[in-house]
Amino acid sequence: MIYHVYMLKSLSKNSVTYVGYTNNLQKRVDLHNNNKGAKFTRGRKWKLIYKEKFYTKKEAISREYYIKNNRSLRNKIKNTDK
Repeated sequence: MIYHVYMLKSLSKNSVTYVGYTNNLQKRVDLHNNNKGAKFTRGRKWKLIYKEKFYTKKEAISREYYIKNNRSLRNKIKNTDK
């Protein structure tokens, strides 16, 4: 099974980011945009700005954790999408 680590950017004026992992990327982004994703993402519209592919769940979880906790990397990815 293939897993994706992804980053979403909110479409609001003061944009925020969200990092997650999934095995069905399109379905997961749709859930976030329909207020059925993670609690943090509800009430906002999101744009997919980054994704990586992994072949094990363990690798995906590890990478997600790394990106979530590396603020400089998150900002670099966020600011690349302009």
